[in-house]
Amino acid sequence: MHSEMVLAERSVVLEREDWTMLQRAHEARVDAWIKPRNQRKSRGEKHPVYDFLFEYYSYRPAALRRWHPGLNVGVRGRGSDAFAERPGYVRGADGCVSVDPGDFKVERRTFVFWLLEMLTASAARPGFFGCSGLHEWAMVYQAGPQRHHEWPLRLGQETTDAVLRSQGVRCSHFDAFRFFTPNARPLNRLQPERATTLHYEQPACLHANMDLYKWAYKLAPYCRSELVADAFAFACEIREVDMRASPYDFSALGFEPIRVESPEGRAEFECYQRGFAERAVAIRGELIGLCRDLIHHWAED
Repeated sequence: MHSEMVLAERSVVLEREDWTMLQRAHEARVDAWIKPRNQRKSRGEKHPVYDFLFEYYSYRPAALRRWHPGLNVGVRGRGSDAFAERPGYVRGADGCVSVDPGDFKVERRTFVFWLLEMLTASAARPGFFGCSGLHEWAMVYQAGPQRHHEWPLRLGQETTDAVLRSQGVRCSHFDAFRFFTPNARPLNRLQPERATTLHYEQPACLHANMDLYKWAYKLAPYCRSELVADAFAFACEIREVDMRASPYDFSALGFEPIRVESPEGRAEFECYQRGFAERAVAIRGELIGLCRDLIHHWAED
């Protein structure tokens, strides 16, 4: 690559040939997710597995497609003016355009401090691998309002409820727990709240690891787009397993169930869960590093 280290600024400068190559690669990668979503939307079709990644998570497809070099990386050459026009970017005296940490809104900086504390605490906490993905079962307990009412419950309502009662549920993630039916909430061995996220978030939780995508895009444009895309791809894989372990029957879509009502199914789910927890370490670690870098820049202002 025709890039050079600018030691005084601790940054990498990418010339046009390099950053346009990265930009095109990112756009092609995310188009594989965005185009099917847009096509479904134009036809008025719903996908119970993948739509979650565009609806629950609020990052617009156009924003996901927009490439950002990330903190401490600048772009230079023809076409870099487009970056200079974006919020959060600044052009230096050398003609290089990069994100400006000082432009991070002061009222949002408390979020970065909170995120660093939460991610660090989660990384240090031992993972719990015994939940068996029963949060989705708790969301339909005793005929609660089903988010995917067009799709049947594999075992029917009565057996689904019996499975939850017999196995119990231990969900540590507030944004899953808040969708439990009122009758299912007392069955949860934990009672997480938004304010107690710091105390409950743990690295084996499927939803916590899917949320790494949310934390990545909330740090845009300071988070490099490759990491945002990595986190999105990771969330896709986790979502597939999450729905395969759910009480719904999505086999018509090619998602064979993970039968967590059985010992074999619970063992299969745990195997996936452990693999995801191991793979989340790198993404979580880079987000922690980015938060620290932003805070370091602000301390120097």
